[in-house]
Amino acid sequence: MGIQKIVAIALIVAGVLGLAYRGFSYTSETHKADVGPIHMTVDEKEHVNVPVWASIGALVVGVALLVWRPKS
Repeated sequence: MGIQKIVAIALIVAGVLGLAYRGFSYTSETHKADVGPIHMTVDEKEHVNVPVWASIGALVVGVALLVWRPKS
Protein backbone atom coordinates (compact mmCIF):
# COMPACT_ATOMS: atom_id res chain seq x y z
CA MET A 1 0.00 0.00 0.00
CA GLY A 2 1.50 3.28 -1.11
CA ILE A 3 1.70 6.53 0.81
CA GLN A 4 -0.93 8.10 -1.48
CA LYS A 5 -3.48 5.43 -0.57
CA ILE A 6 -2.72 5.77 3.16
CA VAL A 7 -3.16 9.57 3.04
CA ALA A 8 -6.38 9.17 1.02
CA ILE A 9 -7.87 6.73 3.54
CA ALA A 10 -6.83 8.96 6.46
CA LEU A 11 -8.52 11.97 4.82
CA ILE A 12 -11.69 9.99 4.12
CA VAL A 13 -11.85 8.78 7.73
CA ALA A 14 -11.20 12.31 9.05
CA GLY A 15 -13.91 13.73 6.78
CA VAL A 16 -16.50 11.15 7.84
CA LEU A 17 -15.68 11.62 11.53
CA GLY A 18 -15.86 15.40 11.14
CA LEU A 19 -19.31 15.15 9.58
CA ALA A 20 -20.52 12.64 12.17
CA TYR A 21 -19.29 14.35 15.35
CA ARG A 22 -19.07 18.03 14.25
CA GLY A 23 -16.10 18.58 16.59
CA PHE A 24 -14.25 17.23 19.57
CA SER A 25 -13.79 18.02 23.27
CA TYR A 26 -10.75 18.02 25.48
CA THR A 27 -10.03 18.81 29.12
CA SER A 28 -7.30 21.20 30.16
CA GLU A 29 -6.07 21.31 33.74
CA THR A 30 -5.45 24.79 35.09
CA HIS A 31 -3.59 25.38 38.35
CA LYS A 32 -5.34 28.17 40.17
CA ALA A 33 -3.76 28.19 43.64
CA ASP A 34 -0.87 26.57 45.50
CA VAL A 35 -0.98 27.61 49.15
CA GLY A 36 1.41 25.58 51.29
CA PRO A 37 0.38 21.94 51.22
CA ILE A 38 -2.98 22.75 49.60
CA HIS A 39 -3.10 22.52 45.80
CA MET A 40 -6.25 23.62 44.02
CA THR A 41 -6.80 22.74 40.37
CA VAL A 42 -9.63 23.39 37.98
CA ASP A 43 -10.41 21.18 34.98
CA GLU A 44 -11.85 23.16 32.09
CA LYS A 45 -13.63 21.28 29.31
CA GLU A 46 -13.18 22.87 25.90
CA HIS A 47 -15.05 22.05 22.69
CA VAL A 48 -13.61 22.63 19.21
CA ASN A 49 -16.05 22.80 16.31
CA VAL A 50 -14.97 21.32 12.98
CA PRO A 51 -16.53 23.24 10.09
CA VAL A 52 -18.69 21.25 7.68
CA TRP A 53 -16.79 22.64 4.69
CA ALA A 54 -13.50 21.30 6.09
CA SER A 55 -14.99 17.83 6.60
CA ILE A 56 -16.45 17.76 3.09
CA GLY A 57 -13.18 19.07 1.66
CA ALA A 58 -11.17 16.33 3.38
CA LEU A 59 -13.63 13.73 2.12
CA VAL A 60 -13.49 15.00 -1.48
CA VAL A 61 -9.69 15.24 -1.52
CA GLY A 62 -9.40 11.77 0.00
CA VAL A 63 -11.69 10.23 -2.62
CA ALA A 64 -9.85 12.09 -5.39
CA LEU A 65 -6.49 10.79 -4.16
CA LEU A 66 -7.89 7.27 -3.93
CA VAL A 67 -9.30 7.35 -7.48
CA TRP A 68 -6.50 9.30 -9.20
CA ARG A 69 -3.59 7.22 -10.51
CA PRO A 70 -0.39 8.98 -11.56
CA LYS A 71 0.83 8.24 -15.09
CA SER A 72 3.89 6.03 -15.19
